Amino acid sequence: MAGKEFLHKMKEKVGLGSSADSGKGKSKMSKHVTHGYHLVKGKSSHPMEDYVVAQFKEVEDNELGLFAIFDGHLSHEIPDYLRTHLFETILNEPNFWTEPETAIQRAYRITDDTILEKAVDLGKGGSTAVTAILINCRKLVVANIGDSRAIMCKNGVAKQLSVDHEPSVEKDKIEGRGGFVSNFPGDVPRVDGQLAVARAFGDKSLKKHLSSEPHVTVEMIDEDTEFIILASDGLWKVMSNQEATDAIKHVKDPRSAAKHLTEEALARKSSDDISVVVVRFG
Repeated sequence: MAGKEFLHKMKEKVGLGSSADSGKGKSKMSKHVTHGYHLVKGKSSHPMEDYVVAQFKEVEDNELGLFAIFDGHLSHEIPDYLRTHLFETILNEPNFWTEPETAIQRAYRITDDTILEKAVDLGKGGSTAVTAILINCRKLVVANIGDSRAIMCKNGVAKQLSVDHEPSVEKDKIEGRGGFVSNFPGDVPRVDGQLAVARAFGDKSLKKHLSSEPHVTVEMIDEDTEFIILASDGLWKVMSNQEATDAIKHVKDPRSAAKHLTEEALARKSSDDISVVVVRFG
């Protein structure tokens, strides 16, 4: 038992979550900025395919908050790889501090190329991603591919910072690459009849028809910013942005807030893996 508790504490310390897990932390630069995360495995028989990053890291004279949700499909190796390598690739980009959007776009592309090259080791399938980098508690850079989502709450109002990359929306692009979008009754639109997102890491068999180009947005944190939520589609399938915001607006502890959202998703019959990160300001 002691060994398991030690391992759990170590995972909390480095901010890496998987399986049924939770953790929290806070900024050294601003005591008012805190984060928490909680993950719950879905009802499927395969291993947990959601992975989380949630940590503050000092880089030179700056503090970075690194937050992410990686939601695998037909794979837990690929989101696990992303958890340990994507931020490292982003921060190694020489223009990260001056042009973070360009650096993130390039790092996503490099990471996807590496995953495809390692397909023998990492296996088939792929992963969505939503990443948020908080620079010195003031500047927030959010990027995503797929349907894991980030929202910001300002003055009680939810604002979506990411884009759900749906096959039906990108149908022309997919067909332009030689693919097709199925639309069978009772099912969601899928790339080549298989994948329910138009952008993803990995998925080597579908890659000619998929994109790994992230949507990137930059937001400044001001006195009206209350919190941000990052979550996999296990939450968003059953809750709207505003419903999620309203559900935790009075929950001051971010780990409790993240756990409350997973519990609410379960109460609404979400059967998918559910992972949530909450970052609170002020």
